[in-house]
Amino acid sequence: MEQPRAAARLQIVLGHLGRPSAGAVVAHPTTGTIASASFHPQQFQYTLDNNVLTLEQRKFYEENGFLVIKNLVPDADIQRFRNEFEKICRKEVKPFGLVVMRDVTISKSEYTPSEKMTTKVQDFQEDKELFRYCTLPEILKYVECFTGPNIMAMHTMLINKPPDSGKKTSRHPLHQDLHYFPFRPSNLIVCAWTAMEHIDRNNGCLVVLPGTHKGSLKPHDYPKWEGGVNKMFHGIQDYEENNARVHLVMEKGDTVFFHPLLIHGSGQNKTQGFRKAISCHFASADCHYIDVKGTSQENIEKEVVGIANKFWGDENSMDLKEIETFLANMVKPRLY
Repeated sequence: MEQPRAAARLQIVLGHLGRPSAGAVVAHPTTGTIASASFHPQQFQYTLDNNVLTLEQRKFYEENGFLVIKNLVPDADIQRFRNEFEKICRKEVKPFGLVVMRDVTISKSEYTPSEKMTTKVQDFQEDKELFRYCTLPEILKYVECFTGPNIMAMHTMLINKPPDSGKKTSRHPLHQDLHYFPFRPSNLIVCAWTAMEHIDRNNGCLVVLPGTHKGSLKPHDYPKWEGGVNKMFHGIQDYEENNARVHLVMEKGDTVFFHPLLIHGSGQNKTQGFRKAISCHFASADCHYIDVKGTSQENIEKEVVGIANKFWGDENSMDLKEIETFLANMVKPRLY
């Protein structure tokens, strides 16, 4: 990336952080059983000392691994992200490095550039309009509570969950996001996931297993679903079936922050509309890369490397750490 442009973005971000903070907001009530516990300040390990989260919010995240903040992202920003996504779908803009995905049930012969054919765009760090999401002061003030002040934007997505074709391919298997990330420590990584419209069980809301962030990273692979599974939609192969599940019903602008070890997924979209959400995984700049060879992440490394080498050419063969480092360098400086 050109240094002047990167420096300009950094100044924008620093300017955002200097502005007055967003108004007071509260955690969003959810359906299902939520754990509650008594904490002493020295017991906090998943949140950092801050003046943003209330004590109750910190305790909630510590015990459950997620926190929903109501009405965090303004409608005007949501509309701008929607407009830019539609331009991408129509191929009016083609940001460098952007990955455009479609559902496994859509054959190549059916494909025509449109919103109905695109189920996700990711790695939008070179799209100035979409990347604004990662610089919103409303988002960053909360991210810092989990990562500290030196923040990196590591992975970005805008999800356009399609109406299910009847084969249940619109669902996302239960998984842990850390499976996809070759960097640690996990406690300094957080996802911000914002609903771009009303989301409930009918159109495939997120479902989370509270408290599972306290466990370890579990083996993942493709689930054996008859209707097929979308590319890189790995799921946990072994988890406790009796764990309580909470379905996150969210309104436009509501944002959930969650730990990368939290087990979560989403159901089918049973409506005729497309369910949209925008997200970014943030990490502390103090995180370090690890070698995943010989670990449960080796399978996703091989898959990602295969796709990347196909995209960039076999002569540029890289491993997962090198790919992640390359992508991180593409978004630098993203120190917030």
